[in-house]
Amino acid sequence: MARITACRVRAYCVLYASFEAQKSAEDRNMHFVVCIKQVPDTTNVRIDPKTNTLMREGVASIVNPFDVYAIEEGIRLKEKHGGKVTVITMGPPQADAALREAISMGADAGILISDRAFAGSDTWATSYTLSMAIRKLGDATLIICGKQASDGDTAQVGPGIATHLDLPQITYVRKVEQLEANRIVAERLLETGYEVIESALPCLLTVVKEINLPRLPSLKGKMAAKKAQIPVWTAKDLGADPLQIGLDGSPTKVVKIFTPPVRGGGEMIGGEPEQAVARLVELLKDTVVAAAS
Repeated sequence: MARITACRVRAYCVLYASFEAQKSAEDRNMHFVVCIKQVPDTTNVRIDPKTNTLMREGVASIVNPFDVYAIEEGIRLKEKHGGKVTVITMGPPQADAALREAISMGADAGILISDRAFAGSDTWATSYTLSMAIRKLGDATLIICGKQASDGDTAQVGPGIATHLDLPQITYVRKVEQLEANRIVAERLLETGYEVIESALPCLLTVVKEINLPRLPSLKGKMAAKKAQIPVWTAKDLGADPLQIGLDGSPTKVVKIFTPPVRGGGEMIGGEPEQAVARLVELLKDTVVAAAS
């Protein structure tokens, strides 16, 4: 009886070990694609008066702060589950520096999406272009984006990519709880707490700063970034529809950009609370009447 039990335990162990080996092999095939954006330094933003778009050439730029958290999360998932991290960005030739920064942190490769045909893209055209690049990669397991860019603050590109690729998405992710070969479980940040969402893979995430603490590039990483070959993909390389990229492919247009007028000084209401309230009510009535007339 004891010998039969031992055999069963051994068979179970072999089966479990085989399952773990298979699971580990599946993990090693994971491909984490991180979409980042190079944005103007917030202290040096200029607008082209003719096109009403941001002037990027010759302007000091940084990696969008939220995208740094996306890079870090992709690297952490690779370190835990195996696989590789590819970082892609769309922009002018100078955006190459953003990709090298990602590689210095630990990403495996970077791809620059650059073509004059992409100039003036709104969030819809941008998400279409990035989705075409991801299609060209062909084997993305998990796509990670920062929740929004500091120069536009729309939070639309990540969800737009998921829409173009017809993939599930989890936005405002603060923690990846589980990641397996075919599923992911993540915590989504809400105003009053969080919710736990399970999704099939491939999937797209947009992450918030609560998800991790980005690392500093190592000397080895900086050397790797300096030597890295950054391929440049154009509209032709992507097979992009000319009517869906750049200004022609942008359903939204910036009609006018202006500096809002300086607000006038407010009126301080002093005195006892009862008197101050009465005076405030009178002022509010006068304001409403003036606005209605």
